[in-house]
Amino acid sequence: MDKQISWTVAAISEFAKAKALSVKQVFNYLSLFKGLDFLQEHYGAEHLLSFDDAVDDLTAICQRNGGQIR
Repeated sequence: MDKQISWTVAAISEFAKAKALSVKQVFNYLSLFKGLDFLQEHYGAEHLLSFDDAVDDLTAICQRNGGQIR
């Protein structure tokens, strides 16, 4: 579980960096548009990919759920 938490924190940080947002803004955005649920549910596959892939996947998931960040 510790590895999953550490990886999730890193993924959130990478999303924040890629989108030029604060970690707090990204956490709230991912929470609202189901990105955190996606990371938790698909950790088994997502942690094997690059963080660039994770950012792309999170962007797509959030957009499908009403998010506007591209």
